[in-house]
Amino acid sequence: MADHKVLAGAHVVLPTGIVENGRVIVDGERIVGSTQEGAETLDLTGHWLVPGFVDMHNHGGGGASFTSGTVDEVLKGVHTHRLHGTTTVVASFVTGEMDFLTQRAGLLSELAEQGEIAGIHFEGPFISPCRKGAHDETLLRDPDPADVRKLIDAARGRAKMVTLATELPGGLDSVRLLAEHGVIAAIGHTDASYEQTVEAIDAGATVATHLYNAMPALGHRAPGPIAALLEDERITVELINDGTHLHPAALELAFHHAGAERVALITDAMDAAGFGDGRYMLGPLEVEVKDSVARLVEGGSIAGSTLTLDRAFKRSVTIDGIPVESAVQAISANPARLLGVYDRVGSLEPGKDADIVVLDAEFNLKGVMRRGEWIVDPKV
Repeated sequence: MADHKVLAGAHVVLPTGIVENGRVIVDGERIVGSTQEGAETLDLTGHWLVPGFVDMHNHGGGGASFTSGTVDEVLKGVHTHRLHGTTTVVASFVTGEMDFLTQRAGLLSELAEQGEIAGIHFEGPFISPCRKGAHDETLLRDPDPADVRKLIDAARGRAKMVTLATELPGGLDSVRLLAEHGVIAAIGHTDASYEQTVEAIDAGATVATHLYNAMPALGHRAPGPIAALLEDERITVELINDGTHLHPAALELAFHHAGAERVALITDAMDAAGFGDGRYMLGPLEVEVKDSVARLVEGGSIAGSTLTLDRAFKRSVTIDGIPVESAVQAISANPARLLGVYDRVGSLEPGKDADIVVLDAEFNLKGVMRRGEWIVDPKV
C-alpha cells in the first residue's frame, strides 16, 4: 500500500473549479478515482493542491544551460526546476551555429525519449537582428525552410516549438512547414508590423514568444505585433511574470484581452535560475546576474530570467490578483495542451500522471510530487 496515497483536506483546483476540503488519490504514478483500505493519508488542511507546472520556454537552471551543458548538467537544470514545481519542462536553445544546434538537438532528443524533458524549443537563429535581445547577432539567419527542416529533423520528432521573426525572407513558408510537421510556430524576436503578424497567424503560427518582449511596442497608429497577437483567438501568449520583464498593467492587459485560456506563464529561465547572482554564459554571450536580474554584460539587454514557476504563480495570484483557477490554467493546462501532453499532465484528473504541487495558504511551495514520488516532501 506504500504507493497508495490520499492527499486530503486541501483546496483542490480542478478543471471544473475549486473543491474545498477535497482530496486527490494517488496509486503508483497515477491519479486514481477511488481509494483502497489502508492507504496512507496526508492531512493538507489549509493548503492548496494544484497540478504540476508546465514550462514550455526554459533555457536552464541550477547553474546548467540546456543549450550547452552536458547531459548531467541538463538533468541538474531540470531537477532544479522540479524543486520549484515544474514537473514538465521543455528545453529551449538560444541561437548558435546550425551544426552545433543539430548536434545538441540529437543529444537532447534522447532525454525527451526518456521522459526527462517534454521536448525541444529552438529560440533562434531565425530571429530579427533589430530585436535580437540576448542572442549573438553574428549567428542570426533568415528562416530558410530548408534550415528549419534541418533542425526539426535533428530533433527526431522531439521538436516542440520554433521561434521565428516571420517577416524575414522564408518566414511564412517556414511557419507552414512547422505547422505541417506538428511543431509550434511561435512569433517572437520580431520587428513585424500588425499586417505582417496577421499574415503569419493565417499561415499557422499559434504562439507569441514572451509577448511584449523583443518586439515593437503597442502603438495607436502602428499597432504592431502585440495587437495582432492579443486579438486573435488562435494565439496563446507567453508571459514572463517576474516583475522585471512586464509591468503589472501589461500582464493584466494580456489576461483581460486574451483571457486566461490563451495565456501561458513561462520562466524563460537561464542557468542562474535557482542558483544565484554572478557571471554566466548564454550561448556565446556573457551575462551578469545582479539582484536576480540577468543582463548582457555588453549592451545591457535583459538576458532571460532567473524566474521559477512557483514564484510566477505566487506573484500572479497575490500581487496581480489573477484568480487561482486562471493561474493554474495559464501555468499548467494551457502549455500542456499546446505541447500535446494534456492527456497525461496539466490537470488533477484520474488517469493522469500524479504531478502535484502543494502550496500553503500564502501560496508558498511546500511539496512537489512527480509521477507519484515526492521530490519535495510536504511533511518535512
